[in-house]
Amino acid sequence: MDFDPDDIFRDDEDDPDAQLSLLDKDSTKEYVVYLVDASPKMFSTSCPSEDQTDESHFHIAISCISHSLKTQIISRSYDQVAICFFNTRERKNLQDLNGVFVFNVGEREYLDRPTARLIKEFDLLEESFSKNIGSQHGIVSGTRENSLYNAIWVAQALLRKGSAKTVDKRILLFTNEDDPFGSIKGAIKSDMTRMTLQRAKDAQDLGISIDLLPLSGPDEAFNVSLFYADLIGLEGDDLVDSMPSAGNKLEDMKDQLRKRMFTKRIVKRLKFTVFNGLSIELNSYALIRPTNPGAITWLDSVTNLPLKSERTFICADTGALVEESTRRFHAYKNQNITFSMKELSEIKRVSTGHLLLLGFKPLSCLRDYYNLKPSTFLYPSDEGTDGSMCIFIALHRSMIQLNRFAVAFSGSSARPQLVALVAQEEVIQSGGQIEPPGMHMIYLPYSDDIRLVEERFSDKSGMVTRASDDQIKKAADLIKRIDLKDFSVCQFTNPALQRHYAVLQALALEEDEIPEMKDETSPDEEGLSRPGVVKALEEFKTSVYGENYDEESEHGIGKPTEASKKRKAHAEFAAKECETYDWGELADTGKLKDLTVVELKYYLTAHNLPVSGKKEAIISRILTHMGK
Repeated sequence: MDFDPDDIFRDDEDDPDAQLSLLDKDSTKEYVVYLVDASPKMFSTSCPSEDQTDESHFHIAISCISHSLKTQIISRSYDQVAICFFNTRERKNLQDLNGVFVFNVGEREYLDRPTARLIKEFDLLEESFSKNIGSQHGIVSGTRENSLYNAIWVAQALLRKGSAKTVDKRILLFTNEDDPFGSIKGAIKSDMTRMTLQRAKDAQDLGISIDLLPLSGPDEAFNVSLFYADLIGLEGDDLVDSMPSAGNKLEDMKDQLRKRMFTKRIVKRLKFTVFNGLSIELNSYALIRPTNPGAITWLDSVTNLPLKSERTFICADTGALVEESTRRFHAYKNQNITFSMKELSEIKRVSTGHLLLLGFKPLSCLRDYYNLKPSTFLYPSDEGTDGSMCIFIALHRSMIQLNRFAVAFSGSSARPQLVALVAQEEVIQSGGQIEPPGMHMIYLPYSDDIRLVEERFSDKSGMVTRASDDQIKKAADLIKRIDLKDFSVCQFTNPALQRHYAVLQALALEEDEIPEMKDETSPDEEGLSRPGVVKALEEFKTSVYGENYDEESEHGIGKPTEASKKRKAHAEFAAKECETYDWGELADTGKLKDLTVVELKYYLTAHNLPVSGKKEAIISRILTHMGK
């Protein structure tokens, strides 16, 4: 079987499918169970919204989950979710436990990927909740019913599938009751509290994390220390840090949920070889990457299910199905050079994909323009040994103290390359971590990746026009005037992507209107019209173009581009060819249809008419122009 030699050493950037498969293989998925308290207190407690109307805590929780599902189905479509209510009148769960209702729709498992139908019906759930599911106090004195214990048990059972090594499992708990056993006294309370805490500990021992999203009342703050601090394992500084997270407004809860749901995903696991036999296990994280629309998925026109492509080999002589050959060949000098699949695999294995330390260099040797694409952040893996962590810490501290960066060999089988490892110190402000400790892996360019700017802007003699000191000063003053304070790329969304996903959401959920998207990248006309900015802009224009510069006349007498020269030459050729035809006679005798499309376009180009469309449309356009 023949093969393309260029395909063996194709770069990663040239094969987007390979990138997607790599991320899907190495990245961890996330299974989440939304656990929502449906007790009467969630419905009776209300808080004022932005439009001054009262919103119940239950409405806030439902709205937050709905917003999270719509975001997740776009950005993390392979994650799986389940929605579970406790303190309910009706029960619906695999264990048939009282006071727990797992919400779901048809053709979907309890824990599964979110679908458009799930989101549509969940948005309508609040209107029919009291009728179809109902609310009641699940923990009351005089009974041994414990709805919170049952809810954690159900959530733990839902998260049973999937390995903890490849899947992050989480329970997100929404409630406004800081002491669920407050109505019970004595030994029964102690016994039920102990059982519930043990059930939560059992879930955490299985790799399931429990996150609390508390809702505070307008006059009463949520006291985490009464019960939930022990449930989720908070103590000391962690307990103090969690206290301000209790919110009572929809936007506050959306912000809290977004922070909890946004977890750093491991892109790839690497082995960093420091010396002979001495290595460190590292996790790599993609901090900032450009966002692109999702990949196209082909669906069956009848069932609407995803299609799976399969390749079958058919004998050209007999038409029979044949097995895939274990050998490949490549034609070279009139003969076929054969390769086995094992030999091809060895050819591709240029490097192992791991990091190999080569040495250290001063940070002053690392230029800004070496950073051709987003860097990757490296942090020691939890699966490594204690000695591995100690080695990384010692190496990290030494690099910072000596102002050095490490040079290492890295790369996949398709793109081996050198990388720079730059140590980053931990930054803590106001008791919170702003920047984590670790290393940034910067992909160093090849020699032909660096080109001199002078070659692009030099004239025929090789001379480059350089700005004067005054022009540089005016440009610097202008930049200072329009500089954005505390700028971050995360402050601005891509308007094209926002519009794209808004249209997809409207189509999937059958919404009547497409929400208007605000283009945050548009120029700030009000800011640019400030007197200081206008003055700096005029001074810059005067220093570069002179006092009597006319922008409109400059565009009018500018040098023609290569594209305009080609268009002009094509129009002159079309006009010359058009004169060789008697268009009136051809139109009267109906012989226009005998001409080719190229010949018909001579007439359109010569008369500045559109040239698009099929042959019938072009003939109709010509007849209309001739008045026939």
